[in-house]
Amino acid sequence: MEPAESEMSIIPNGKGHDLAEDIFDDPEGAMAESEEFLPNSEGKKPTRFTDFEGKTSFGMSVFNLGNAIMGSGILGLAYAMANTGILLFLFLLTAVALLSLYSIHLLLKSSGIVGMRAYEQLGFRAFGLPGKLAAGIAITLQNIGAMSSYLYIVKSEFPLVIQAFLKAEPSATEWYLNGNYLVVMVSIMVILPLAFMKQLGYLGYTSGFSLSCMVFFLSAVIYKKFQIPCPFEEYTANATAAHMLSNISLVDHSHSYHNGLVEDDAHCGPRLFTMNSQTAYTIPILAFAFVCHPEVLPIYTELRNPTQKRMQHVSNLSILIMYTIYFLAALFGYLTFYGNVEPELLHTYSRIDPYDTLILCVRLAVLTAVTLTVPIVLFPVRRAIQLMLFPTCAFSWIRHIAIAVILLTLINMLVIFAPNILGIFGFIGATSAPCLIFIFPAVFYIRIVPNDKEPMNSTPKIVAACFAVLGVLFMTMSLSFIIIDWTTGSSNAGGGH
Repeated sequence: MEPAESEMSIIPNGKGHDLAEDIFDDPEGAMAESEEFLPNSEGKKPTRFTDFEGKTSFGMSVFNLGNAIMGSGILGLAYAMANTGILLFLFLLTAVALLSLYSIHLLLKSSGIVGMRAYEQLGFRAFGLPGKLAAGIAITLQNIGAMSSYLYIVKSEFPLVIQAFLKAEPSATEWYLNGNYLVVMVSIMVILPLAFMKQLGYLGYTSGFSLSCMVFFLSAVIYKKFQIPCPFEEYTANATAAHMLSNISLVDHSHSYHNGLVEDDAHCGPRLFTMNSQTAYTIPILAFAFVCHPEVLPIYTELRNPTQKRMQHVSNLSILIMYTIYFLAALFGYLTFYGNVEPELLHTYSRIDPYDTLILCVRLAVLTAVTLTVPIVLFPVRRAIQLMLFPTCAFSWIRHIAIAVILLTLINMLVIFAPNILGIFGFIGATSAPCLIFIFPAVFYIRIVPNDKEPMNSTPKIVAACFAVLGVLFMTMSLSFIIIDWTTGSSNAGGGH
């Protein structure tokens, strides 16, 4: 076999096309990638379970990555804006989005140089087995935490939606109002069949539908802004006095009540800058809202005609769309309730009318969106397990299905039986998310890019090193907040998602 032919036939996703086009139009990078995939001494190509032809279109890839970015965190962005002000929130949101794009750029460039399109493989190339295990464990913890939190939302919110639609009594005990039964049914009937798909690209249609649910959520938030007066009237205003007092006791004492109206002590007007005890939590909330890095390389692998430039465009467009949705949802949610907005936006609407048909439909749409996100998040976990335990094995349907079944079974057990599941997820998110967003992309880039191409004192590597230090500071800050919460007991008193 001629060298030119071998370079064309050993592209990671199996496509036979010009290698130079695959590596961001960099001849030197093309040589570096081709060396990684040259045949072994016996002239045979090493077996890789990811060897298949990338067939996912640009649009479907945007949907998949956008769905991976989008999560239930959108429900808390209006509360974050209430604790920062509009301008400070916009600045922080823009900064986090740009940092996320830079992180993806580091991953794609490192991947292009060595010709590897798996996070764990980059870790192995940079630091050997410890790097591979560190990346695999971080991805597994982060995504299991994300999937569990999504299913926990299904467990806690789905019964309330069904109860509201059926006008059932709060004390009803029918089996279809039991969150444990519902989360198992959703996992078996919706998530598991989608998790059996061989490639992420097949989930592009469900990802598009999931994103449309979030667009519906955004549309309802904008519409409600012009329907709800400020101050708004509590639904419990016409209930019994005891019921009224019990509801008032659950609300922040910074608000006053007059004839059933909730009044902000300050005024019903927006604030451009706000600083209080909750402001420091905004940065972790925003950072976690853009976590999609474990899914970037799998989506890159399955992209049709993959190049670094093309995948960077996918990332740019996905983050731009999510950035726009995030800001508009936060802005109009905040402008509806101002200082009265709760950590979960939909709970604030329920204080006005828990049986509002539009809000019930929105809650159902959010549940649909987070449910359809679970299979997207499951793929990188399964890939990490395969790369750690079966790195040289060819694709097997039995193993593919078995890992999905085992993962979903464990996650369902965690959601059903864990008493303080949200505190555990907070700890996982504060450790694994900074590693995946900041630290690993930077240190992998520094180690993988040859020194003769970019010396350690070069600007790109200095910037990458500063990026890694930023990640360490971010991890330290997040862990400090969690420890303080656990010490003061606020995490147990809190509740939100």
